[in-house]
Amino acid sequence: MEGSLTIWLAIAAMTAAAIFAVLIPLSRPTRAAAAEMDVAVYKDQLAEIGRDAEAGLIGAAEAEAARVEVSRRLIAASERIAATAGEGATRRRRMVAVGAILVIPAIAAVAYGLKGQPGYSGQPLAERQRAEPAATDMAGLIARIEAHLAANPGDGRGWEVVAPVYLRLGRVPDAVRARSNALRILGATADREADLAEAQTLAAGGVVTAEAKAGFERARALGPGHPKAGYFIGLAAEQDGKPDEARALWGRLVAEAPAGAPWVSLLQAEIARLGGTPPPAPAAAAPAPPVIPPEIRTMVEGLAARLAADGSDFEGWMRLVRSYVVLGDAAKAREAAANARQRFAGEADKIGRLDGLVSELGIGGT
Repeated sequence: MEGSLTIWLAIAAMTAAAIFAVLIPLSRPTRAAAAEMDVAVYKDQLAEIGRDAEAGLIGAAEAEAARVEVSRRLIAASERIAATAGEGATRRRRMVAVGAILVIPAIAAVAYGLKGQPGYSGQPLAERQRAEPAATDMAGLIARIEAHLAANPGDGRGWEVVAPVYLRLGRVPDAVRARSNALRILGATADREADLAEAQTLAAGGVVTAEAKAGFERARALGPGHPKAGYFIGLAAEQDGKPDEARALWGRLVAEAPAGAPWVSLLQAEIARLGGTPPPAPAAAAPAPPVIPPEIRTMVEGLAARLAADGSDFEGWMRLVRSYVVLGDAAKAREAAANARQRFAGEADKIGRLDGLVSELGIGGT
């Protein structure tokens, strides 16, 4: 009896500690927490204004006005933190915490006394892991999907989702049925025709039957150059004793493939297996130039106009040179650097920084 009492006291102590860990944050005034969040936001805004001003995205006057406004809000939020009392709310939350500490363990003890089984032996973690929960979960998931489809046989999306699962589990006839239902309910597409024909081929032990070949042909008609359809049509030609036809078909697929297509290497290997010389994979296209928003160009043009009127802002010239490089206009970047060099010809330290920037950006001599 004494040992049992000790156990219950230990459980009660641990429960109280856990409840304190959860409920103690509730004793903090909510307005103070909101004010603290506001302070963090306003500090981030000040930092963002500084970065935008340094990058030349906003003018000095605009940046200063924004700093004043955000600073005013920051001061107000800081004053709210200091002024927040929230005594009544704090007292109520403490009463809730104390009540929870007293009531929750009592409820748990009664519930365990009524429903618990203290005589059962424990089950170590290793034994639970050996029970292969993943397999159990998968079986349960499939059972639920199948129950859903039995009650809703017209759910084409459900049949389409479960079909590849059947294939991975080796339930090929079920996959054929699921692919067929998805095609019938959702309508014909190149992918659905090819997927059903692929399942039919697997059901026939890898032989492209006449029925499967007709499905692959329909897929190719719906999507010219469809890689799965083209591969299996070539495989059918090989199985019919026409390796030259298979090599020619696979070669056309490789030549017309988009750059980086993952299935190109498989077709090249199949062509080589049949004694042919596979064509090279298509070269990757050059990356498209970045799209510069019009407002960025407008800001850069405004900076250039300001410096043309008053060229005393050295940091502005540095930003202008960088901006032209970002816009992809190296000629204007070099011109801006030359103008800055002429403007600050007598200041060696600034000329040195300008030369360093020109070298860093790779825009050549000026």
